[in-house]
Amino acid sequence: MAAALQAAITRAWQGRGALSTALLPISWIYGALTALHRWTYATGLQRSEKLHVPVVVVGNVIAGGAGKTPTVLGVVSHLQSLGFKPAILSRGYGGSHQLPTVVAKTSTAQEVGDEPLLLRRSSGVPVVVGRDRVAAGKLLLKTHPGITHIVCDDGLQHFRLFRDLEICVFDSRGLGNGRLLPAGMLRQAWPRTPVTEAGQSIQQLLVLKTGPSDLNGHLATRALSESAVNGHGQTMALDALRQSGAPLHAIAGIAQPDNFFRMLQAKGLDLQTTEGLPDHYDFDSYSRTSDEREVLICTEKDAAKLWGHRPDAWAVPLLQTLPPSFLEALDQALVPQHTPPVSSPHGHTTH
Repeated sequence: MAAALQAAITRAWQGRGALSTALLPISWIYGALTALHRWTYATGLQRSEKLHVPVVVVGNVIAGGAGKTPTVLGVVSHLQSLGFKPAILSRGYGGSHQLPTVVAKTSTAQEVGDEPLLLRRSSGVPVVVGRDRVAAGKLLLKTHPGITHIVCDDGLQHFRLFRDLEICVFDSRGLGNGRLLPAGMLRQAWPRTPVTEAGQSIQQLLVLKTGPSDLNGHLATRALSESAVNGHGQTMALDALRQSGAPLHAIAGIAQPDNFFRMLQAKGLDLQTTEGLPDHYDFDSYSRTSDEREVLICTEKDAAKLWGHRPDAWAVPLLQTLPPSFLEALDQALVPQHTPPVSSPHGHTTH
């Protein structure tokens, strides 16, 4: 039921039909509250705090997954290639933590959220979660004093933390119907009014698109990996899944599950059944009675929780390539601010 309602609202966001129009009064209230939030920082009633290393905030102004997590991983990987030592800061949505918490190998999705586990596993860099991003950033710097950059997973509207650069991610939906939540998908009006007191400016903003749209910005390319991994640490080529002849059941607890299913089918996988679940689904109550021969396929994000119940599930990673134009703009915005002590002509640290 929840997934069906989410799908109905998502469809309404693409047009200005009856459902979207009925939700307009709520969106006006939402808009007034977000404007008030910005005003408190613009007038100095609330103040942003700057950390002593550059902070990059990767987020979006649209509801639902647009590709923030792969973008964070791409930015971290690029900074590492230049000889820097980045770390990741996340709110830890869905986690039970009350205070800033270091994400460890033994952490669970119930404690710190599913995306931070994926970020730590995929990047190998320090990750800290916390609702108060300033406090979480300070913990990150205290526990890992050699950090050169902090990359935030989400937080464009979290003005307490001063940022040196923002990356706003859009997908092929663009701005949808152009309305604010819940009548549309926008968390704030676009183009936005920058909160300069928090470090926001037109010059320090990069727009990345993970799908074609009418918006101006750098276009990334995305594709699923050619192999999958299960909870036992085993890997399997997608070719083997294609040729196995076993019934394939794909499951996704993400904002737009149909996108994952279509990408699997584009890889030549013949999905017998698909199952879309609400974003950040916890899988604690998940059960499925099926053919013993059935093979379960999931997203990398869902695997953090699903493997606790079904370690046989095969997770297929999403690979995203950042375009050269974006990386050049990233370097121009960040590298002059903090240069590695020793670097090779190619930008890598020399030994």
